[in-house]
Amino acid sequence: MEELQKDLEEVKGLLKTATRKRICDFLLAEKNKIEREIKNFQPLKLKAEGSEEEKPTLTGYTVKINNYAWDQSDKFVKIYVTLSGVQHLPAENVQVHFTESSFHLLVKNLNNKNYTMTFNNLLKPILAKSSSWKIKTDMILILCKKQQEAKWECLTQVEKETKEKEKASYDTSDPSEGLMNLLKKMYAEGDDEMKRTINKAWVESREKQSKDDLPLDI
Repeated sequence: MEELQKDLEEVKGLLKTATRKRICDFLLAEKNKIEREIKNFQPLKLKAEGSEEEKPTLTGYTVKINNYAWDQSDKFVKIYVTLSGVQHLPAENVQVHFTESSFHLLVKNLNNKNYTMTFNNLLKPILAKSSSWKIKTDMILILCKKQQEAKWECLTQVEKETKEKEKASYDTSDPSEGLMNLLKKMYAEGDDEMKRTINKAWVESREKQSKDDLPLDI
């Protein structure tokens, strides 16, 4: 934000001294671009530590956002939220509230609906004051500034615990037990075709086992 403000002041200074129309038009376009970036990039100011943020009052139908993509760099965790036409909203209609361990996205009055997304118990602490968001074409990019430059294997503590439990359930001393647990999970989460395939394999396995158990003719 500080760098953007400095760029804006410098462009304004150059505009005052420029005389050529082509140069003036270029500088004016650059000035408008930087002003838009500043408007979209401003993080919300947090209230005094320990105080609760006021929740905005919503009217109309509210949709919970479940679809997103995420990526990371050394310094930021990046969450990509696709919302068609979001770039046409007034900047104040898109708000993100950050804390050290969470963020809450609110998009107001997009196609007569409100959209929300909340992540609590982030995997690692973030710097709320240095986190921000950008509005792009049909997308909102949320930038969570890492407190430490460490790799995140997932976004939340809950996801991490779930993965560890699943891994533990397959980590058994008996290979057949681990395979059985995996098949049960595939069956529970699979579609009808997957379930038919597993059932068929199970029946064929039982039939083969029954034949193998028959006594040999003497």
